Amino acid sequence: MIKLIASDMDGTLLNASMQISEENIQAIKYAQSKGIEFMVATGRNRKEALPPLEEAGLDCAMITLNGAQVFDASGQSLFTVPIDREKTRSIMDLLKEHQIYFEISTSNGIYSESQTRRIENFAIHTAEAMPHLTHKMAIAMTAARLEFLPINYVGDFSELFLLEELEFLKIICFHPDGASVLAPITQVIDGYGDLVVTSSGQNNIEINHRNAQKGIAVAHVAKERGIDLSDVLTIGDNLNDLSMLQAAGVSFAMGNGELEVKEAAKYLTNTNIESGVGKAIMRAIAENL
Repeated sequence: MIKLIASDMDGTLLNASMQISEENIQAIKYAQSKGIEFMVATGRNRKEALPPLEEAGLDCAMITLNGAQVFDASGQSLFTVPIDREKTRSIMDLLKEHQIYFEISTSNGIYSESQTRRIENFAIHTAEAMPHLTHKMAIAMTAARLEFLPINYVGDFSELFLLEELEFLKIICFHPDGASVLAPITQVIDGYGDLVVTSSGQNNIEINHRNAQKGIAVAHVAKERGIDLSDVLTIGDNLNDLSMLQAAGVSFAMGNGELEVKEAAKYLTNTNIESGVGKAIMRAIAENL
């Protein structure tokens, strides 16, 4: 019997308008009425994840930054898994050497060196999700959306190392040429040790400590709740969801998910624009998966 549900957000819980559909909301609330806990497991930080949840009237625990930070429903931090500071510096040097745009998620929010490049790279992600948009429309939509997301801009990332209390939690890298440029970088980073490289889109990679993975975080939360992993349902669409799909007793891949994700999951649901999360939840409850 399902006792805990963990859902990814982008490409999963959120539709093309970056909102939670009414069908998804009602399914989540139905599960909660049955005593089933719902939480999100996202690559976003907490401040980025909150707005669509608040708009939907959903109050839940969060696994954020792919598992680097976990919060209870009240926003209390349960644990944090940072990247070593010197490894962070080394990764930064590598990315700058290859002229790859990146952002750093820290214990004090997200940092970027360039607003222009941030918009350009997120516009590519927007265009992937909404292929009917022209490039100009994707830029405009992205700029409007990012305007409301918290971000810190610095002249040089080296400034961050002057803040001794700052913890480095995730590095996300973007390049319009995708794997042809990012795959060789992934191979280098794999050799660093203590790090894991995943992805939430065709044009990015996400770097975390190897213990900061969604699957590890879901297992930790389940253990704290006294819930066996066989009674956990996870739902996702991309490579940074693989670990939690593999860990849970019941797992659904989104219809819009990557092939590797669909192969790893036990079940398949509809796409994110067809309220696939809500349909997966209702099926899991109805069929007692």
